[in-house]
Amino acid sequence: MSVRGVYRENGEPMAVTLIDVASAAGVSRSTASRALSGSSLISPETRAAVEDAARVLGYRPNRAASALRSNRSHLVGLVMNNLLNATFHTVAEVVQKRAAASGFQVLLCITDADPAREDDVLAMLGEHGVDGTIVIGSGRSASASNALLAQGRAVVNLIRSVKGSSASTVLADDVTGARDATAHLIELGHRRIGYIGGNEDATSGRERYEGYRLALVDAGIPVDDTIVRKGPFTTEFGADAINSLLDAPEAMTALYAANHEAVFGILPTLVGRGVSVPDELSLICHEDMPWLAMWQPAITVVDNGAAQLANVAMDLLFQQIKDSVEPDGRTYRIGARLVERASCAAL
Repeated sequence: MSVRGVYRENGEPMAVTLIDVASAAGVSRSTASRALSGSSLISPETRAAVEDAARVLGYRPNRAASALRSNRSHLVGLVMNNLLNATFHTVAEVVQKRAAASGFQVLLCITDADPAREDDVLAMLGEHGVDGTIVIGSGRSASASNALLAQGRAVVNLIRSVKGSSASTVLADDVTGARDATAHLIELGHRRIGYIGGNEDATSGRERYEGYRLALVDAGIPVDDTIVRKGPFTTEFGADAINSLLDAPEAMTALYAANHEAVFGILPTLVGRGVSVPDELSLICHEDMPWLAMWQPAITVVDNGAAQLANVAMDLLFQQIKDSVEPDGRTYRIGARLVERASCAAL
């Protein structure tokens, strides 16, 4: 298909309309509208033809007018604590692709896990008329997310549970993942297994520590609080935590790093202090990212299923937006799996 821009007689470009796009693509105006809005009634071939015509002509839909007509903005909010976490990167990619395929734009908002900022962001998204929002937050935004639901907007909590929220929630099976990781180290003969995790106010902080604790209990090993560190999801905490564990009077032989952001401080610190993995310290990290497989040695991880988490969250969000399904407040779990690499050795 070959199309050109629309111009006035004096050569100046004219505003491109939906009718121009439809004509260029050889379809009706209503078909072009459905194709650009992501309707499932339109074939992939027709949608591609309409999108190509719109792109070549430089067509930009009037979203304000469309929102007034349909009571939809075709905007989706994605609220995140940070952009350091590799799982959050995967979520953002999946949400963007799924949204674009259905004719939605994504508004990405970063809160630094600040509850006040999170509330402000959620209120702002409501003021902008978003059709739905996925929240990876502090776990303390129940009032703000419930306010969006009361406005008829879709909300899904992802990765972090929110006490008092009426929205559906999608979580990884962190207890099982942590239990499997710790049990793997125990099976290799380790008894002094250090733990670096998140704070108790975060879902992952509570559940990963619980999995660690249960695995030790299963094996009859007492939990030793002197080799447990819990703190914020930051690189700096990871460096401080591993330094304090390495400086402890009685050495640990293995470490379960359950705080993903802390891993960015843990691994360089181990290298800087000359700790040989796995010869001197066996190591398992929670949540995978590409460079963990490329680290020397490659790091054994608990894969929390980031892409599956995001896809289930988008399924639930679109059910509310497109099918008018009421949020049921249920929690949906995605299984975790241990990916064995070269960072663990028998004691």
